[in-house]
Amino acid sequence: MSKIVVVGAGVTGVTSAYALLQRGHDVVVLDRHRYPAMETSYANGGQLSASNAEVWNSWSTLAKGLRWMLHPDAPLLLNPKPSWHKYSWLAEFCAQIRNHRPNTIETTRLAIAARRRLFEIAQSEGIDFDLQQRGILHLYYSREAFQKAAKANALLQQGGLERHPVTPVEILAIEPSLRGDFHGGFYTPSDCSGDVHKFTRGLAAACERRGGLLRQGVQVRAITPGPYSVAIEVDADGAAETLEADKVLICAGVASRQFAAALGDRINIYPVKGYSITVGLSDETSQAAAPWVSLLDEDAKIVASRLGPDRFRVAGTAEFNGFNRDIRADRIAPLIGWCERLFPTLPTNSVIPWAGLRPMTPTMLPRVGPGRRPRVFYNTGHGHLGWTLSAATAELAAQSIG
Repeated sequence: MSKIVVVGAGVTGVTSAYALLQRGHDVVVLDRHRYPAMETSYANGGQLSASNAEVWNSWSTLAKGLRWMLHPDAPLLLNPKPSWHKYSWLAEFCAQIRNHRPNTIETTRLAIAARRRLFEIAQSEGIDFDLQQRGILHLYYSREAFQKAAKANALLQQGGLERHPVTPVEILAIEPSLRGDFHGGFYTPSDCSGDVHKFTRGLAAACERRGGLLRQGVQVRAITPGPYSVAIEVDADGAAETLEADKVLICAGVASRQFAAALGDRINIYPVKGYSITVGLSDETSQAAAPWVSLLDEDAKIVASRLGPDRFRVAGTAEFNGFNRDIRADRIAPLIGWCERLFPTLPTNSVIPWAGLRPMTPTMLPRVGPGRRPRVFYNTGHGHLGWTLSAATAELAAQSIG
């Protein structure tokens, strides 16, 4: 079989490496970090959420974004500083509004397939990643928001998802720790949550057991496809080195756009920053105050997941601010405030903040398959659904490689 180099050791790269190893390929994974899953796959919201598959391309999203521009604590924040990349991306995003329905249905189907495949992998390899199979509960505070969600729910159901409306009384029965004046909600029993970082690290170890090679702390400098092989120039511990492979698979998150451009491909990925906090639950009181059911607050655009007995992850916001990775206090504060508002007895004295860049395409769909040049393939651009979709797109990428 072929020797494949995978660029990127996040959840997408590692699941792709695993799928290739299962097909008998010789696989080498390269990543600039010392360990796998140290960027977008480090501390996301934790949800494996087919119920969050509705793409963002809509006029209502644009209207909200314009209203929120002057509010630093808004769920969506756009730095208005001129940038050709940013505004060309937004123009393509607007052009995709006409594809809102088919793209949402396709994403839903992909998410359901990915969830099934991820369970198979975790069971086969014995990976513990704080999986909670308690469903995901979406919360709405107004009749208007609930009715809008009902329209989106019809698309998710067309994609094959079992998701049903719940009353305020049913919301509290599903998650008794919640406090709030809710109009209603939608509940997806089949959705779940888990720690993407733990899963990816566990799967990386499984890849090594199967003969894969993970080379960490390696910076990829250039990729040059030839008629019979592809050369990958790297910087490893300050020393230049050239690797030869039959094919290369790029799963490099927000860096994928740069690699693609050098290879003659246009993959319009924008780095949309998201934030999270991990709330430590150090005693029985705090553990009892935190929810076990995974949540999505549609008004605040905040997701929350329980990661085992002693951690509670809360994540949200979308910030269009280039490759800025700063952790801003004014973006973390709404996440803490949300915890204190919906879970009044939950202590927030132990909070670890994080920010990461989501690799987002204007279509909100990942780019999977061959590039223009022979021996070059991609599996990238999953946006906020990398954890949700990667197990399925890994199989698609491996199939395209052969």
